[in-house]
Parts: sequence; C-alpha cells; structure tokens
Amino acid sequence: MADERVVVLDPGHNGGNGAHPEVINRAVADGRGNAKPCNTTGTSATSGYSEHEFNWEVAALVRDALAARGIRVVLTRPDDAGVGPCIDERAAIGNRSGAAAVVSIHADGAAAGAHGFHVAYSSPPLNPAQEEPSVRLATMLRDTMVGSGFTTSTYVGSGGLNPRADLAGLNFSQRPTALVECGNMRDPGDAALLESPEGRIRFADSIAAAIVAYLG
Repeated sequence: MADERVVVLDPGHNGGNGAHPEVINRAVADGRGNAKPCNTTGTSATSGYSEHEFNWEVAALVRDALAARGIRVVLTRPDDAGVGPCIDERAAIGNRSGAAAVVSIHADGAAAGAHGFHVAYSSPPLNPAQEEPSVRLATMLRDTMVGSGFTTSTYVGSGGLNPRADLAGLNFSQRPTALVECGNMRDPGDAALLESPEGRIRFADSIAAAIVAYLG
C-alpha cells in the first residue's frame, strides 16, 4: 500500500551552477531579514569529485529506498545538469508539497583533519514546524547515522547537531526540515567514504532509515 505522506529530498547545489554565476549570485532573502546568493557551486574533494554530484547520487539512492516502501518522494531538482533552484525556492517546494519531512543532503568543505557528519536545523525557530518536529527529525537523522557507524563532526556543532540561523532553505521552511552535511570532502578519510559507491550507499541507507523512523 502506498504511503500518502510526502517526503522532499533536497540535493544541494546543481551541476550547472558553476557556468551561470549571473543566476546563482543573484541575491535572495534569507528568511531572517538579510540576503544571500541564490545558490552556490558547492565544494569538491581534492580529486575533483564535486559536492553537487555526491548530493545528487545520495538523494537518488534515498529516493529509490523510500519509493520502494511506497512513500511519495519529491526532489527539488530533476537531475544534476541544471542551475539552481534558488535556496528560497527549494524551501517553497517543500512547503507546497505539504511534506511530512524535508531533508537537504550536502557534504562540507572544511580544512583537512576536520571530519565527521553533522545535521543542521533552523534555530531560533520561526514557526511551529521548526520547533519540536524539525529538532526531532534532525535528532533522528543524527542517531540513525551514529547507529550506522558514522562519526559526528569534530569541528562544528555539538554531538552531531548544529542549530543555525543563516540557512535560508531551513528558515523559509514551514515543514519539518533538516540538513545533513555527510562529511568533509577536504579530509582524506571522509573523502574516501564520500567518493566510494559503497560509502554513498551507506549514507543513503542511513538517511532513508531515519526518515522512515521519523514518519513512524
């Protein structure tokens, strides 16, 4: 039986962003009275493996895992060859869908030696969905990833959780939303995991399991 609930997956950035600075550098509101660029190119590993490609590949695996359970999945972009959408529009996609959960998938670009994953959520909250529901979603993602053998971040947040006020995609969301930074692409240990097909399957399986557990 199909699950009537909707999950929105937001694979960060996009493959065409780098070729269109006039689009991604346009200022948009950040949800707290300030402005940010529409989007960015994201980071990459020293090998050249890009964050946008990692994000897309993991999101596709999570989509397939959830769809196999009858859950309807909406992606904020259809492939890894386009531009954008802007960060405010990504949140709007989740809001329009009435999503039961929105999970944004990323990888980080910190200094080598900093390693591990962390999960961000909007704080201080701007609406009820950003209160207990989003914190619970973020905590479920953190706990499931730890249970899957992933290490929490050594360089940002606390215990794998990172409340933030500066992420427009989280600030504009009116649905339970969290953002997973799966690891640091500039750290050799993290990069080896992020770049491997087996590693991406592990990330996707853990994220999908967390979403299913959150939906209950």
